[in-house]
Amino acid sequence: MLDTSEKIETPEGVDLEVVPAGVIVRCLAYLIDFSIRAVIFIVLAILLGWLGDLGAGVLSIFVFLLEWLYPVVFEVFINGSTPGKKLMKLRVIQEDGTPVKLSSSVIRNLLRVVDFLPLGYLTGMITMVLSGNFRRLGDMAAETMVVYDDSVNIYSISEHCQRRPLPMPFKLFEQQAIIQFSQRAEGLSEARQFELANILSPMLSPTTTETNQQAVDALHEISNELIGRTSGEQEVKS
Repeated sequence: MLDTSEKIETPEGVDLEVVPAGVIVRCLAYLIDFSIRAVIFIVLAILLGWLGDLGAGVLSIFVFLLEWLYPVVFEVFINGSTPGKKLMKLRVIQEDGTPVKLSSSVIRNLLRVVDFLPLGYLTGMITMVLSGNFRRLGDMAAETMVVYDDSVNIYSISEHCQRRPLPMPFKLFEQQAIIQFSQRAEGLSEARQFELANILSPMLSPTTTETNQQAVDALHEISNELIGRTSGEQEVKS
């Protein structure tokens, strides 16, 4: 009852239980990122200071880009974590459990200005405390949340199989069964894989008979398609 974990359902139909990050740990992550940006600013100021007014102008551009692109680049391209979040074991995800989108990252970071008001991110901290899942206004607008990284398991596209178009619309529990089989197959014996694949294979090719290995490969390919339809070639949180 005292746990702050939340259960959400990904577009792939997989139940996802995550632990939202609280105010203190997010503040620490922000301070780490702020310190990194401050060090970069000081180094740039020293290097560009020799250029006089030109250097001041170039420095202003760098500061603007550093302030607004720093979090977006890391969140979108480095697995949802800035260096500060990485050190505190945090990650930004969409509220449906999928990787954070570029548009969502831009929105949540642009609205830091609003969350900062009137001073020291007071509005953002009050919103996080009252929201129930520690989301500031930027997170609400972008439909994102910050969670503990170790509370998120990774469902990734299988590298040894291609993607196969869905032979028919699958129900939610059928999608769950296929994805979970594919992700857990390496931990199963070959005989157990064949046994489970043969149970599920009638859904994939009801009019043909496939060998044991073909049935296993078919499930991997369908799983790749189910995951890839939402995340492209990115990993899906579940």
